[in-house]
Amino acid sequence: MSSVTASTAPVTAPGPEGSAPAPARPRLDWRLRFAALSLIWGFSFLLIKVGTQGYAPFQVTLGRLAFGTAVLAVAMAVRGEGLPRGARTWMHLAVAGFLLNALPFSLFAFAELTIPSTLAGICNATSPLWGMALSLVALREDRPTRVRVAGLGLGFLGVLTVLGAWQGFHGLDARGTALALLASLSYPVGWIYVRRTLAGSSASHLSLTGGQLLLATVQLAVVTPLFTSAPSSLAVGPLLAIAALGTLGTGLAVLVQYGIVAEVGPTTGQMVTYFVPVIAAAAGILLLGETLTWSTPVGAAVVLAGAALTQVKPKRTG
Repeated sequence: MSSVTASTAPVTAPGPEGSAPAPARPRLDWRLRFAALSLIWGFSFLLIKVGTQGYAPFQVTLGRLAFGTAVLAVAMAVRGEGLPRGARTWMHLAVAGFLLNALPFSLFAFAELTIPSTLAGICNATSPLWGMALSLVALREDRPTRVRVAGLGLGFLGVLTVLGAWQGFHGLDARGTALALLASLSYPVGWIYVRRTLAGSSASHLSLTGGQLLLATVQLAVVTPLFTSAPSSLAVGPLLAIAALGTLGTGLAVLVQYGIVAEVGPTTGQMVTYFVPVIAAAAGILLLGETLTWSTPVGAAVVLAGAALTQVKPKRTG
């Protein structure tokens, strides 16, 4: 969903220069792949909405994870890579799969039962804000600066604008919005966990992400039958939406994003975050007939401006 932010991102950052042979330059320019990734993740919220029109939220998430895992399994087979080894690694991947995939994917699916896909996409854009707030507490190396703290405050002011705080949140579905915001909070919690536990793993990014998605799929496979019943009929449209959500938004997006990060770096790679809510809003309005009040795009712009400021790195001295 969101970029290097997204639950579908590789679970570790690219290794230091010289740690591995430089990958061959892809034939397709990274800018075109960047645009494709923005579209894929932007349309993901529309696909979730369509999927929940025929299937329960847990079923949507299970299908999404299963299709995404299948794509990574094929990629691993083509590249001749296997799954990670070691019980400790698998334990950490199980937690990462829950925080970065199973939990937020399910929360967004439940949220879109009662809120527009447009609002869900904007809530997803708050992930960098949550990440900044959490990193100040959990990561000693992330020191606060005036610019980043100002960005944090500006971003949450934008959230209040989107939610219409000045009018008492009138007309807002509080439960659905809260679930979407919790989903966006789950991502940075997962990233911090991964950064503390898996950053030094010798396994490849593809291998780790494949294991992560596999474990998230197993988690949903256990939970889904306990809380849902089999659908009485086969809804083809929603099923196709789930298949596209998994193969494109969860599987292919991982491969595209990792290629972009490896080629141009994580700073540029994470800029996709700022395009996702714009595309999500356009898709929801044009294809689903969703409506916007003036506060939604204005607040979203403030959120993105604040998120951008939180990503400004402090200048090194000495």
